[in-house]
Amino acid sequence: MRIVITDGGRKAAGFLGVAGDCVARSITIASGRPYAEIHDAVSLVNAEMPRTRRRSKTVGLPTADKGIYTASTYFKRLMRSLGFTWTPTMIIGSGCKVHLRAEELPPGRLVCKVSKHYVAVIDGVIHDTHDSSRGGRRCVYGYWRLG
Repeated sequence: MRIVITDGGRKAAGFLGVAGDCVARSITIASGRPYAEIHDAVSLVNAEMPRTRRRSKTVGLPTADKGIYTASTYFKRLMRSLGFTWTPTMIIGSGCKVHLRAEELPPGRLVCKVSKHYVAVIDGVIHDTHDSSRGGRRCVYGYWRLG
């Protein structure tokens, strides 16, 4: 699978240093919107989310740089408002059916959920800060598709 190494416009938007912002970055790349706009939207979602015992300590904080609880209705509502539709590719007990490979993913602009990471895939090409495919063996749990 081809790979384009990119920070999604993070540095150009004035954000410095390394961050755990793969969710904001992948949405930015797949949607084609400015990084600052998506970072702010994801940060707002994170700030609005109520804390529970199961959620990360970053829930409730106005930042997208330390991860976000993507299973929440708040996050799903944001993705739908941006024009994305969710497609699950794995259910409990089914095993991995779809891998991070061009031939196993549909064409289009995708935000793929993989283990502990989100990655943008556009027409079979990974757009990320590194090769997140694990040689095409990384399982895709599902993906948000634009359009």
